[in-house]
Formats: sequence, structure tokens, C-alpha cells
Amino acid sequence: MGTTEVLIIALLILLFFGGKRIPEFIKSLGQSVKEFKKSLKDTDK
Repeated sequence: MGTTEVLIIALLILLFFGGKRIPEFIKSLGQSVKEFKKSLKDTDK
């Protein structure tokens, strides 16, 4: 994915969710990634 595609996706997210909900979205996305990585570590043991 190039820079242009990332910018277009970011613009669509901004239009879809609005400015106030983006921090909530990013926080929940970060927590999801954290839980996913944790579950991958747990399955390796």
C-alpha cells in the first residue's frame, strides 16, 4: 500500500466516523492488536 492509498483510507475513516470518534476507534484498535499479540504468545508456549 502506498501513501496515497493510506491517505484515502484515512480520509474515508474521518468522514465515516467523524472527528470526535476517531480517538475511540484508534484506542480500541490498539487494544485489539495488543490482545491478538498476547494470544499469539500464549499459543506458542
